[in-house]
Amino acid sequence: MSKHYLTAFNTRQYMQTRDFEIFYYEDKVLAPVSMHQHDFYEVYFFLSGHADIHLGGTEYPLSHGNICLIPPALSHKPVFKDNGLPYRRIVLWISPLYLEKLNRHYPGILYAFEESRRHHCYHYSPDFGSSQLLFGKLIAILEESASSGAFHDSITECCISAFLLQLNRTVYHRFHTPAYDDKTTLFSGICDHINAHLEEDLTLDGLAAHFHVSKYHLAHLFKQSMGISTHQYIVRKRLYAGRAGLLSGMLPQEACRNCGFKDYTSFFRAFKKEFGISPKEFRENCALTPTPHEPVSFT
Repeated sequence: MSKHYLTAFNTRQYMQTRDFEIFYYEDKVLAPVSMHQHDFYEVYFFLSGHADIHLGGTEYPLSHGNICLIPPALSHKPVFKDNGLPYRRIVLWISPLYLEKLNRHYPGILYAFEESRRHHCYHYSPDFGSSQLLFGKLIAILEESASSGAFHDSITECCISAFLLQLNRTVYHRFHTPAYDDKTTLFSGICDHINAHLEEDLTLDGLAAHFHVSKYHLAHLFKQSMGISTHQYIVRKRLYAGRAGLLSGMLPQEACRNCGFKDYTSFFRAFKKEFGISPKEFRENCALTPTPHEPVSFT
């Protein structure tokens, strides 16, 4: 896994490529930013700092994992509340032509942006599990962008498409309540519910009560579908969400709390068993360091 994600800040407000640009920013010296807009799409993923964001005339508070979808011509700017905290975010710029190309391969890939514009809703606060899943897909884009391996262009396109489709699901769940009427959708619903409530107390009894089925039926359905127990699935999802949290800059204790472990000892043991390294060692080994590549965004 590459450690060299971060870039120095730049005020450029235009794309230098015809398809997309992505960078991971961390700034400690913050100057006021004027309202601005551009002719491409932007996905803004907030990681840390004390800031709000102005989007289309409305100001929203930002917290870890928040996502802003900024279409062309929408005025926006960050508003800093505390210059003493590092301001960290991932910004993805995508040209309209590139999105149209992706839409030919994956019809509906524009869904998130279209729904955001239709509902005048550009700021989202996904649950911890969903935000860390999206963060992981952004990291995959960053990693592949820095690669020069075989099939680079195709793999990069797949990574961006996977991120946008997962983003579509996040936006869809914002405006729709899913219905579960058969085994397939019930299983999907259980997984979605677990991902959305990782930080809560998840038990077989609680899941059965929530979905109005017997715990024996639920346990059998899950084992049949996944080959592991519900408890094993929950632990694994929490571990991978915790790992993504560490990579995004969280302290081990913070990641432990956010992904639902009751105590740090349990998190430490499970993490080391799964990944062969302690949470602290993983965080230190994956510390983000500056890269000489030119930055791409001013959000």
